[in-house]
Amino acid sequence: MDRPSILVVGSANVDLVVTAEQLPKPGETLLGHRFQTFSGGKGANQAVAAARAGGKVAMIARVGTDGFGKRLVDDLAASGVDTSEIRYVDEPSGVALIVTAANGENAIVVAPGANKHLDAAAIDEVMPKMTHVTHVLVQLETPLDGVIRAAQWARDLGATFVLDPAPAQPLSKQLLELTDWITPNEREASTLLGLEKKELDSFEAVRALQALGPRNVILKMSSKGAVVLVGNTDPVHVRPVPVTAVDTTAAGDAFNGAFAVALSEGRSPVEAAEFAAAAAALSVTRRGAQPSMPTRGEIDAITQL
Repeated sequence: MDRPSILVVGSANVDLVVTAEQLPKPGETLLGHRFQTFSGGKGANQAVAAARAGGKVAMIARVGTDGFGKRLVDDLAASGVDTSEIRYVDEPSGVALIVTAANGENAIVVAPGANKHLDAAAIDEVMPKMTHVTHVLVQLETPLDGVIRAAQWARDLGATFVLDPAPAQPLSKQLLELTDWITPNEREASTLLGLEKKELDSFEAVRALQALGPRNVILKMSSKGAVVLVGNTDPVHVRPVPVTAVDTTAAGDAFNGAFAVALSEGRSPVEAAEFAAAAAALSVTRRGAQPSMPTRGEIDAITQL
């Protein structure tokens, strides 16, 4: 296998998914339909997305010594991800409980489990060896000190640091100023900016996010497409690819993985976002997290229509 140019630092979970007509309200019990298990976790999802989109990908993660942990590693390897830096720890593997409604919307609760061990010390064990890496993808389902350490190492190694600020939470100025690309959805952008979602204007939002410290911004807006802000240029709206959604669980992860691949291949940021939008659109037409990630051939086919 060629040495990976894309490194994903993040979570690996098993997704326990129930489908229902609608999402339950607080205190409400609903009868659901189908129950399925999928390999997931935002980090692992992005690693699989990037690998299937044509990237050479490695992952740093922590999984449990239970059956879930072996499944997570096996599924990553089957998608072409280099799993040599994933470690087993004496802790249950991460689990996500997901309810998916008939309209494709979802509600998710994550029990981090082994992911809690992906701290700064764990990053320091591996990152100094990653001198060949050009892009580092990170999310927020693992300890923040590890996320910051990955950002520091990415800067030291001259790699582009792509931060998916999910789940939504306030972030330190230190981390934001180490970020080359921040890629929130509208809810996450609202949290970072301290705004209600209804107050969010997309072009104003990307400028306000950039003012917090990141060099470049992509605002992911689901069926409305995305807005890309590169340095001192004007924001650009990337149109969505029209599809019928059945499960939006990992659309943002599909976007980020494909975006990193396109950047690593030398495409412009707007072209990379268009490629990523196509990958995300394909992902929502299928159920599950990692099983929904499209191949390079599928992405190329839809972008050429």
